Amino acid sequence: MQTTLRALLLAGLVVLAPAARAAETATVFAAASLKNALDEAGKAFTQRSGIAVKASYAASSALARQIESGAPADLFASADREWMDYLAQKKLIRPETRVDLLGNRIVVVAPKDAKTTHVPFTPEGFATALGADGRLATGEVNSVPIGKYAKAAFERLGLWAGLQPRLAQADNVRAALLLVSRGEAPLGVVYESDAKSDPGVKVVGVFPADSHPPVVYPFAVTAEAKGDAASRFLDFLRSPAAKPFFEAQGFRVLEGSPSR
Repeated sequence: MQTTLRALLLAGLVVLAPAARAAETATVFAAASLKNALDEAGKAFTQRSGIAVKASYAASSALARQIESGAPADLFASADREWMDYLAQKKLIRPETRVDLLGNRIVVVAPKDAKTTHVPFTPEGFATALGADGRLATGEVNSVPIGKYAKAAFERLGLWAGLQPRLAQADNVRAALLLVSRGEAPLGVVYESDAKSDPGVKVVGVFPADSHPPVVYPFAVTAEAKGDAASRFLDFLRSPAAKPFFEAQGFRVLEGSPSR
């Protein structure tokens, strides 16, 4: 009898083990611009590992502050180094897991059916494309990474004074993209990957690489992450298997070197 019960128990454990693995979840807080690529990568990872990926997308600034306030995130993916630095200074990430994973470019977009095909990076070029009362959509320039990159570039190019009053500052890059896609703004500054994700817009200008800090996406496991699900997902994202998901969306995959 004892032998039979032991055998049944062992058999039960064998049945339950996959279910326990399937119940594991990696909760990811990621920059809004990563949505398409991470959604696809997450599906592939779940199929391979049985670990579910639950992602929340917003501006890196908002997500970092949520983590600071105790939000249950296991993995943080920022659209700039500064917000990762912010959490690192507060010891809210595991520094040994931090890695610069992706690069991107910032571009000027217009509605797909707009007459504008190219915007020169001159005061006259933007004035013509914006018209008499058009607004230029981008992220909030003091906190949202895309807005910060845009401000830095416009300052470097000598365009900030003229464009600042005409900005429509959104909570995140996807919100800015939507304003242009819907035709509510004649121009927007977004990431190249965002422009590629929305058939309602077209690229009408690419910022010179030296006009702004490099667009780098650092990833790190949070200090409060439970189990190894987030670490395993990050390992997958750093692997060759994940590279096509990022490149298909217009990201440049870096070497995955440790981030400063």
